[in-house]
Amino acid sequence: MKRAIIVVLDSFGCGYAHDAEKFGDIGADTLGHICEWIAKNRKDENGAVKYLHLPNLDTLGLGKLYELANKKPLVHSLGGAELQGACTYAEEISKGKDTLSGHWEMAGVPVNFEWGYFPDKPKCFPQELVDKIIEIGKLPGVLGEKHASGTEIIKELGEEHMTTGKPIIYTSADSVLQIAAHEESFGLERLYDLCKICYELVKPYKIARIIARPFVGVNANDFERTGNRHDYAVPAPEETLLDKVIGSGKEVVAVGKIADIFAHRGISKHFPASGLENQINACIDAIKYAPDNSLVFANLVDFDSSYGHRRNPQGYGEALEYFDTRLPDLLELLTEDDIIILTADHGCDPTWKGSDHTREKVPLIFGGKKVKSQVLLPCKTFSDLGQTCAKHLGVAALDNGSVIDVFL
Repeated sequence: MKRAIIVVLDSFGCGYAHDAEKFGDIGADTLGHICEWIAKNRKDENGAVKYLHLPNLDTLGLGKLYELANKKPLVHSLGGAELQGACTYAEEISKGKDTLSGHWEMAGVPVNFEWGYFPDKPKCFPQELVDKIIEIGKLPGVLGEKHASGTEIIKELGEEHMTTGKPIIYTSADSVLQIAAHEESFGLERLYDLCKICYELVKPYKIARIIARPFVGVNANDFERTGNRHDYAVPAPEETLLDKVIGSGKEVVAVGKIADIFAHRGISKHFPASGLENQINACIDAIKYAPDNSLVFANLVDFDSSYGHRRNPQGYGEALEYFDTRLPDLLELLTEDDIIILTADHGCDPTWKGSDHTREKVPLIFGGKKVKSQVLLPCKTFSDLGQTCAKHLGVAALDNGSVIDVFL
C-alpha cells in the first residue's frame, strides 16, 4: 500500500520569511516565540521551568529544521533526539499569507494575483455591497462592518443582533467576509443561505472566502462560537494535486476544513471535525479508511483559530504538546510504503502585534518506514510538497514545484 498523508498544523510557522518586510512581519516567529514564552512563564509544582516538550516532533526533526531556517538553535531545546525522519522548511511564493494561498500552493497552484481586501476602517465594506446584502438577504440591516476579532465582536454586538435580527458582518487582514449569527434566534440554515448570497455578491471584489460564524448563548457573558462554521471559498484557478489524484482514478480523503478550502473540488470523502482532539481522531479514521494510492489531506485549524489569532501562546504551546502525544497514533498507522508530511500554511505568531497571520517559513517534516533520516535543502515554494506527493502516488506532475528526494 502506497499513500500520501498531509497534516497541516494550521499557522505553525518557524521564523519570518525572506519577504516578511512586505507584510510588516520582520521578527515574527511562531515556534520560537512560543518556546520563549513557555520558558519564561510556565513553572512546575516546584517552581522549576517547564519547557515546551515536543519529543516526537523533535525526533522527526523539528529542532533541526528550526536551526536550518533561522541559523540559530531554539533558545530552549526540544530534546535533541536522534533524527528519525527527513526535515527542512519551505517558503511561500504566493502573494498572500492567507489560508487559501498556502493550501493552494502546497497543492501546486501558487497564487500569483492579488486578492481583494476590505480596508481597516469603520464602515469598511462598500455601501453598494452592504445594500445588496440587505436587499437580497431580506434583512432589517447589518451590524459590525469593520475589522474585528470573531470572539470579541459577538461579545460586543451579539445581544443587539439577537434583539434586532441584524447579522454581524466583519472582516480581517485576510481576503474574507465573515458573518456571525445566532444559531437559534437567526437560524443556522438561514446563515448558510446568507453566506451563499454574499459569495456571489463579493466576486467583483476578488474576495477569497465567505465564512459562516454561528454562535450560541443567551448574553455577552456566555456567547460561544460553535463547530458549525462553514467556509465558502472560490475554487483554485488551475488543477491542484487533489484534481490530479481524482483524475487518475484514485481517492482524496479530506479532514477538517480541507474540503471547504478547495471548494469541495477534488474530494472523494470528507471527515468533518471540530476541535483539535476530534480533528486528530478524524485524521486517524481517514488514514484507516484510505485505500491504496490515495491522498489524505488534513487541516488542524485550532492552532490558528483558537490560539494564533487569539494571541494565546500558552494555549498554542499546550495544543502542540497534545498533538505531540497523539503523533505516534498517526505514525503507527503507516504501512510500508506510506509517507506522512507535517507542515503549515502560514504563521500566526501568538506573541505578535495585532491578531492576523504572519509571513513565515513553514516546517516540512517527512515520516515513513522508507523515509531516509536527513536534513534536506530548503524549499523555495510550498509546491515542492505537492510535487513530491504526486510522484509518490504516480499521478501527473504538477505545473509548479520540484520533487524532494526523501526515500531510502
